[in-house]
Amino acid sequence: MAATTRPTMHPCRQVGLDYLESAPVRFDNTVAIALSPDDLFGVLARPDTWSRWAKVITDVDYTSPEPHGVGATRTVTMRGGLLADEEFLAWEPGRRLAFRFNSCSTSALAAFLEVYTIEPTAAGCDLTWSLAQELKGPSRHLSPLTRPVTDLVFRRFLRDLQRLTADGVPA
Repeated sequence: MAATTRPTMHPCRQVGLDYLESAPVRFDNTVAIALSPDDLFGVLARPDTWSRWAKVITDVDYTSPEPHGVGATRTVTMRGGLLADEEFLAWEPGRRLAFRFNSCSTSALAAFLEVYTIEPTAAGCDLTWSLAQELKGPSRHLSPLTRPVTDLVFRRFLRDLQRLTADGVPA
């Protein structure tokens, strides 16, 4: 079997958690999950569950050794051949998980951050997924036009996560 060639990676600005407040584009969506906060965090920490609810993702591979936490890295492969090298900025079991892109195979992305905030509820927990990004080049001008569709896709991903976890922690 022939080895696949890694695409050219373009550096992204290495933003911190505060970028969520200043990013030019931000999405926030919340969904009720019928798992305990710790169980949901466990699902999010597992590389094998992402492609089952965020359908744009095809593979997730940690590139740093266990135990994972702040500073851990992973590579995410997405449909269309998109590849992202991520670094975790928050790793608070049962409460919060956050990562940024350090590099990406598209030159259209200047900065990217995702934050998953988990709040306990009587029925399990609420998950708020916040995504902050800055596009560059011609893509930057398309963002206002694509924003409603992008937000709809993100809400669908969360509904898919809700369905995946409806019967407990997925096998």
